[in-house]
Amino acid sequence: MAIFARVTSYPPLGRITSLRRQKASGSDERDTLRFTVTIESSNSFPAQSWEAQIWHNITGPEWTSLPLQECGTDHAALLTGTEHEYNYYRHVFSEQIPLPPAGGHAQFTVRFRTGPDAEWQWANQKQSVGDGEIVYSPCYSKIDGLGPAGEKPEELGKYIENLSHELHVESRRSEAPGSALWALSGDIHPVKGGVSSIKRLVLGTPSLMVRYFSLVRVWSPWLGPRHGKDRFRLTEDAILCSFLQKDGVHLVLLAISGVDDVLTVFRSGENGEVLITAKSDNLEPSKFQVLVSAAEDFEVAVSAAIYEARKVVRPFGDVAHHLSEIEEPEPLSPIGDDVVIVEKDPSAQWLSQWLDGLTYCTWNGLGQDLSEQKILHALDDLKANGINIVNLIIDDGWQTNDNEGESQFNQGWKQFEAHSKGFPRGLKKTVESIRGAHPHIEHVAVWHALLGYWGGVAPDGDLARRFKTKQVKIKDPSANGPIAENLPDGKILAIDPDDVKQFYDEFYSYLTSAGVDSVKTDAQFFIDLLEDPDDRRSFMTSYQDAWSVASLKHFSNRAISCGSMTPQIIFHSQMPANKPTIPLRNSDDFFPKVPASHTWHVFCNAHNSLLTRYLNVLPDWDMFQTSHPYASFHAAARCVSGGPIYITDEPGKHDLALLDQMTAPTVKGTTVTMRPSVVGRTMDIYHDYNEGHVLRVGSYTGWAKTGSGILGLFNIQSAETPSIVSLMDFPGIHEDSEGQYIVRGHTSGKISALMRSLDKGSLLSVVLEPKGWEILTAYPTQPFMLEGSRGCGSSGDNLTHVAVLGLIGKMTGAAAVINSDISVLENGRLRFDISLKALGTLGIYFSELHGKSLAGNFMVMILGRPVPEKTVWMEGGENANVLAIDVLKAWKDMKLDSGWSNEAFVQVFVG
Repeated sequence: MAIFARVTSYPPLGRITSLRRQKASGSDERDTLRFTVTIESSNSFPAQSWEAQIWHNITGPEWTSLPLQECGTDHAALLTGTEHEYNYYRHVFSEQIPLPPAGGHAQFTVRFRTGPDAEWQWANQKQSVGDGEIVYSPCYSKIDGLGPAGEKPEELGKYIENLSHELHVESRRSEAPGSALWALSGDIHPVKGGVSSIKRLVLGTPSLMVRYFSLVRVWSPWLGPRHGKDRFRLTEDAILCSFLQKDGVHLVLLAISGVDDVLTVFRSGENGEVLITAKSDNLEPSKFQVLVSAAEDFEVAVSAAIYEARKVVRPFGDVAHHLSEIEEPEPLSPIGDDVVIVEKDPSAQWLSQWLDGLTYCTWNGLGQDLSEQKILHALDDLKANGINIVNLIIDDGWQTNDNEGESQFNQGWKQFEAHSKGFPRGLKKTVESIRGAHPHIEHVAVWHALLGYWGGVAPDGDLARRFKTKQVKIKDPSANGPIAENLPDGKILAIDPDDVKQFYDEFYSYLTSAGVDSVKTDAQFFIDLLEDPDDRRSFMTSYQDAWSVASLKHFSNRAISCGSMTPQIIFHSQMPANKPTIPLRNSDDFFPKVPASHTWHVFCNAHNSLLTRYLNVLPDWDMFQTSHPYASFHAAARCVSGGPIYITDEPGKHDLALLDQMTAPTVKGTTVTMRPSVVGRTMDIYHDYNEGHVLRVGSYTGWAKTGSGILGLFNIQSAETPSIVSLMDFPGIHEDSEGQYIVRGHTSGKISALMRSLDKGSLLSVVLEPKGWEILTAYPTQPFMLEGSRGCGSSGDNLTHVAVLGLIGKMTGAAAVINSDISVLENGRLRFDISLKALGTLGIYFSELHGKSLAGNFMVMILGRPVPEKTVWMEGGENANVLAIDVLKAWKDMKLDSGWSNEAFVQVFVG
């Protein structure tokens, strides 16, 4: 009798797993790979004596079996639900196999049966899942980079076959250890007869390619990921490509644009070649540039290319000379993670930024037919529901345009003042009413397009009379989708580059006088759509620089760059680190009424962040609605993204419980999000969206070694999906990580047993429903000897392990911890000193709380005062391992006042 079983493995079936080893050459010790397989079968059938094997070609060209040994279910403990809840029996099998010393590429699958007399069943036949793939590097490093004596790294020709002889190839010293780096360039002719010069050539074919990942121009304003294997194929232009080779090397190609008026992209040839296409708007002969890096770690390879790209664009993206004209003090540049800021304003303890606050945007919630009345009604509704936003974005729909009632792309902007139909008292009075009725709103932003509006400026408007204008032609409509199709004759009127600096200074001066202190500047890609090379040459950098300088002068870093993922803008404005970091819209829009778009939206953002996390921006994953079928899916993604969080709810349609998981009140009464310290990005570079694997988005919060790795898991399939996660999958945890960790699941509240990073059996299992997600947070624990401890460590010691969890009940509650210090006092008591940026339920993990009582063993204080007993409890019943402290309730009940501080200081003493 065949019994249906669901089989999950680690490394996973159907995926490719890249393993990096750092063993010294000549070592007799071989790295090993541990396989773990879980078998889940319905408990409506009798229990069976399951067996499992791995079939593989790791140790040789012939496939062979690796019998697996059954072990306890805690070997890959389930952090979502229980076996009883899912109605199945659960079995876990595991075994390890030595990897050959040389790097290589291998495949494997799983077969299983219900007992020694039953027939073997194959996982890839029962579950329609492909073989798993393993790519592993050799025991020695093949890539040392350019050494101090000037010796060259391995020839580029070993990574790219048939390398073009038209390219000038130069080895560069990489700033990313463990990588090799090359700069490629070629000549391109100048503009001739008013037509841009185009240069196309075959770069070569990546050798030994297993899979590839590219970031392509899905259309002018946006990037998106593309994946493949066996042969390189693209239907869109790419700016970044990465190729995983059979020896574990990642080969990264980065096309440089925005230098000398040259745009460079990659395409694919008929036989899998990489093609370079360069377009020059320069009146003089110039060069296109491409950077190539190789490393056994993807992040190292990308870092090498980006660090070098910053040097290439530095002379061309420098707006520092413009900043000297700003009378106000320049905003500080971004600082390193190891620098602590003490602000002159003593009211700030942690560095609160405007984008930490919860933001409401009018776009999807209110639409384009905006009015003062609609905005105030929406804000009143938010307030009535207890939703205290910090920032408001008045999106498209407030400006005074011509051709009312026609397509937005046919409308031109007439004047700075808002349209009288919806704002009869003017923009200033509207903002005054907003701030008067809702004093908790600290910042008000307005939307506008880089050229003014979608259709530029109106020929008969006030702006056209006040500033010099120029009519420009947009590219062939067939190449630009709905925007160019709606433009009359493909032409719009725009402020001439000669006047754009004055235009932006006067516009932003007007906004400031109206009480607006931030902007969202959209449609920046229009300068890439200009048909004439002379226009592109004059508009491209002048508009970017004018906007950057004016926004810094009037709004500091309170500006959102939107519709600007075009190569020339990326390299000219977003890569140089000579100005404050601002949010960058990281993908195409959130489309609430397109069901198929939601999983792709999160997938796309997670992959785009592989590049944008290196730019001088904060990736912004766009707004979403809390009352939506995919609301919690989007909310979890925004929380792990590390970027700002905007909601765009329709009035009366809110999920307050969901908002509570994303935000928390501060001691000053504002509402903040808990952004991790590190930008979130996909952990699986080469997995295609259409393969339907669980999307894993990794982030990190806190200081190095003592901080927490965060892993968001998102089911992009329409069916229930299981997954196994290793402790080593969490950002910030690696082979050299010391000590022990615990992992907590947000939705389940379950906490793993203590795990070590060096233990390859430190695995966890999750099962995700359709549209399902989970956020796992890994916490390093600290061991202490406490009187009466029974011992719980894996080594059988008498140590109690503790960890500060942050605000439990919040998706990324670990980010609420500003700092924590744990010490043992002279009297033997354990002391916790914890500073929080927001109020909620603080969780502290103890590896054992057995035999302890709240009254007899704990003292909890906030601002030096003991908290009410009812605000402290132990979570977990008989197996309690979390001390929970409702800091929010205690704060309110005790009527505490933080004075000049904006932190909540909690002390816990354990006797």
